[in-house]
Amino acid sequence: MTTVLEPVLEKTPLERYVPPAKPSLVGLSRAALAEALGVIGVTPAQQKMRVQQLWHWIYVRGTQSFDDMTSVSKELRAVLEAHYTLARPEVVAEQVSVDGTRKWLLRLPGETPGSAPNDVECVYIPESDRGTLCVSSQVGCTLNCTFCHTGTQRLVRNLTPGEIVGQIMVARDRLGDFIGIERVKGPGLPTDGERCVSNIVMMGMGEPLYNFEAVRDALGVVSDGDGLAISRRRITLSTSGVVPMIERAGAEIGVMLAVSLHAVRDELRNELVPLNRKYPIAELLDACRNYPGVSNSKRITFEYVMLKGVNDSLEDAKALVRLLKGIPAKINLIPFNPWPGTTYECSDWDQIEKFSEVVFNAGYASPVRTPRGRDILAACGQLKSATEKLSVRERMALRAMAMTD
Repeated sequence: MTTVLEPVLEKTPLERYVPPAKPSLVGLSRAALAEALGVIGVTPAQQKMRVQQLWHWIYVRGTQSFDDMTSVSKELRAVLEAHYTLARPEVVAEQVSVDGTRKWLLRLPGETPGSAPNDVECVYIPESDRGTLCVSSQVGCTLNCTFCHTGTQRLVRNLTPGEIVGQIMVARDRLGDFIGIERVKGPGLPTDGERCVSNIVMMGMGEPLYNFEAVRDALGVVSDGDGLAISRRRITLSTSGVVPMIERAGAEIGVMLAVSLHAVRDELRNELVPLNRKYPIAELLDACRNYPGVSNSKRITFEYVMLKGVNDSLEDAKALVRLLKGIPAKINLIPFNPWPGTTYECSDWDQIEKFSEVVFNAGYASPVRTPRGRDILAACGQLKSATEKLSVRERMALRAMAMTD
């Protein structure tokens, strides 16, 4: 008798976060920041004012030193310096694509001495009308989607709110998006006077809904109008379909939702997105219909990677239209981005156009996502911590380049 082994749907984290002796204030909510000030003796009567001061220096000015906070007394600055930092992740490597896309390999602070460093990747995509930052939520990935490079990586641990917000801080540092920092020049970047980072997508490494509280708290900081001030309508959270958390995400986070669908039949989605065995398509789409706030002005984006001979037939396109009936939606068709070792191929361009035409004629917006950053493995589905991809010699060379910028 042959035993059939069920595929592993979700990975178990290998490590847990160990905070540094001097924690960073980056990523703390206003309430948590007030609590941190209370620990060092700031009275409740003073906390609201001090929180507002720090919030401005951290998120509007992008300050990286307490000494620069000239509106804060020298005494308080000295106490802050003794107990806290303003650290964000360290840039280990920066790669710039021929199309202007930038990818950063970021090393997270606060690791246990002697343990391997934890790295994540973060990608900036400049466009004519916006600058989109693709942010990671986990070191590695919880899931095992077979077409996705990130899914081949082990899950190390969840990111903290500060490490999620820190990616945005790093991007704004590097691009000159804070007051008083020289604006970086390059292809496709916004001109002086425009924000480089205007949109956030939680589409980097990891499944955001398996790190719910940290993602929620981080995006609360990001969307605060007196700080980084990125509107919730300009923030998109992408999920592979963690059905029980979708309604809660709408109620507690309230950003735009994207769903990695990629197939119209459970048998195929079970293969491409193994989480489907736990939360099949019908349950996923019911959760989408009930997503708080969903409307024609707040549509759900369904992501659909185009795999040659796998899910790209016109019958698939027609089935997709039927599945999404009644859901305010747009459909992002994503040409498959190859990565070393994959067995999948991208659909032929004329087939993608025919597929798009079926969807468009049914009344759905069906943009074909232009592949960006393929030459630096920064495109959709290609992210994987470069510590696992690069040789020691390559890592050392990239690190040296980053340190000399």
